Amino acid sequence: MSGGVVWITGLPASGKSTLAARVHGALLGEGRASCLLDGDQVRDALVPRPGYDPRGRDDFYETLARLAALLARQGLVAVVAATAHRRAYRERARALAPRLVEVYMEVSPEVCRERDPKGLYRSAGAGEIDALPGAGLDYEPPRSPEIAARGGEDDAALGAILERARSWPAAPAAADLCSW
Repeated sequence: MSGGVVWITGLPASGKSTLAARVHGALLGEGRASCLLDGDQVRDALVPRPGYDPRGRDDFYETLARLAALLARQGLVAVVAATAHRRAYRERARALAPRLVEVYMEVSPEVCRERDPKGLYRSAGAGEIDALPGAGLDYEPPRSPEIAARGGEDDAALGAILERARSWPAAPAAADLCSW
């Protein structure tokens, strides 16, 4: 029994969370067991809360990758929306998961700065944040993602993700889930 991981990566404000919510909702609508792991929400739930220094980021992405893989091995589709600005983070997630599809949000830094719903780029420009991927911290795009998306509302990307996830073994009956 094993599901898989859909890891949606890209710059902050590229639409990762929007696309992840759409994928998760569509899977649930089809009766497929799915779990949404939004990086910001998972970070807020962890105690102690991981920092944004290099060690904190390394630990956070290792934890997120392990959590996604654990859910996938239980038969769920773990939909992860997380910047994971280093390829090594995403490669580690791939090594841990029974199967993983990497989705790259191909959205320009300019468009992300325009969107900026959390004010991150504004804060980075004001010197309040010094390690924002895409503004002071390098983002390493995937070399060969399975799927590229042009934003959170990209219907073609949504369809391609769902097609991949539908090919994975389904979770068992609800009573058998989460038997760690």
